[in-house]
Amino acid sequence: MKTNDLKKGSIVMLSNGWKAMIEDNMRGNTRMATVYGDFTEMGSVYSHDISKVLVAGEWHSVEHTPAQLKLKQRVAAMGF
Repeated sequence: MKTNDLKKGSIVMLSNGWKAMIEDNMRGNTRMATVYGDFTEMGSVYSHDISKVLVAGEWHSVEHTPAQLKLKQRVAAMGF
């Protein structure tokens, strides 16, 4: 599944191991999500930080667009 296909309410796993729920139906480099980490917060997350999606009780890997992978490289070059 591609990150752009994720719909509102989808449960995802972020690259740091935290779970999140997608809160919008948008596409692109950032998505609005409620993140369940040290604290529960809602805000923007980079699409390239979404690593898996929960579908029918099973975790599936997600695919990123070339633009999302390019942004991931730019963010990594800045040291984030």
